[in-house]
Amino acid sequence: MGKAKPFNIAYERFETAFRQVKANGGIAGVDGQTIEEFEENLENNLYKLWNRMSSGSYFPKPVMRVEIPKGDGGTRPLGIPTVTDRIAQTVAKVYLEPELEEIFHEDSYGYRPGRSAIDAVGKARQRCWRYDWVVDLDIKGFFDSIDHELMMRAVRKHTEEKWVLLYIERWLTAPVVFEDGHEEERSKGTPQGGVISPLLANLFLHYAFDEWMGDITDIPFERYADDIICHCWTQKQAKWLMTRIEERFRKCRLTLNREKTRVVYCKDGYRTGDYPVQKFDFLGFTFRPRRGKSRKGEFFVGFLPAVSNRSAKAMRQTIRKLELNRRIHCDLEYLARVINPIVRGWINYYGSFYRSALRQILRYLDERLGRWAVRKFKRFKRSIGWAMKWLRGIRHRQPDLFAHWKLFGALAG
Repeated sequence: MGKAKPFNIAYERFETAFRQVKANGGIAGVDGQTIEEFEENLENNLYKLWNRMSSGSYFPKPVMRVEIPKGDGGTRPLGIPTVTDRIAQTVAKVYLEPELEEIFHEDSYGYRPGRSAIDAVGKARQRCWRYDWVVDLDIKGFFDSIDHELMMRAVRKHTEEKWVLLYIERWLTAPVVFEDGHEEERSKGTPQGGVISPLLANLFLHYAFDEWMGDITDIPFERYADDIICHCWTQKQAKWLMTRIEERFRKCRLTLNREKTRVVYCKDGYRTGDYPVQKFDFLGFTFRPRRGKSRKGEFFVGFLPAVSNRSAKAMRQTIRKLELNRRIHCDLEYLARVINPIVRGWINYYGSFYRSALRQILRYLDERLGRWAVRKFKRFKRSIGWAMKWLRGIRHRQPDLFAHWKLFGALAG
């Protein structure tokens, strides 16, 4: 009879976790093992992981750190655990998440079941109609700044399961390997890109911000991970809140970025006051005064969200990276199969509010299609005008060919 293991973790949890990791995809970590390679010997690999975690002998490998481009031209650090470590983290996340979901705030939207960024943007839009002022918060390097002592104190408040506590602590302190190959120990932070990191980040900010806000004031807010918007009645209240939040974050060993944290006036057709800052960005949308149309057909100026310039720039970069001018061997049907999933995603997300703001980006896409046609067909003799006229004819005959062709009236020309 085999010796009992210190931790009783059901093997079925690992099978379920692997299916989730496989569905989410992702690149290999520092060991170079892909999801497909792990799956080639799935039963044996899962058994070894289960055995190590159940016996307490599981130690995560270092996290591979890569820089991914941001819409503003900068980069964001992303930590990539190995496939094995992603499965292990998923086992712990699935165990812990139901307990934490019961205590999380109703206005916390990030990385939670049944909640989305669009829900957060929609709620912010409604509250900007009611409240004249916004505090747009920015936490400096949040994921890299989370204090491990405070983090573990929060985790212990919600579970006494020893294997969960042991492995979360090991994941938090796992070294980081940079792209140039050098390795660093980590004394704070949780890698943005780890499976369990969003859950831990939500738990940290639940106590650092969400619950604390309810204790000191009834000011409403929307939080998506570390993106936070607060709604205030007056400028005085907004400035008071910003000062209090800065003090609170300092106690929680976080730093408020004062250059990016701003008080914003939600100017519209009924608000006659003045203030130099009248817009803010939230989850890819820019909120600012915009001309709108009521259900009765009347025009008004409202404080409304639409796709941000930064998001639009990122979309144009995506279109350019498709390199349509190099695909002259392809036909339009093939290009549609490549382009449509991308464009549908944009329309479904950014088209949720003030859809007409997408018009320029989608016209830009049509122009790139026109330039593709010029290169592909000699009869256009490098005339973009003739190419666009040809595309309009196809659009008239096949309006469903491209996902965006039904959205607006005419192709750019």
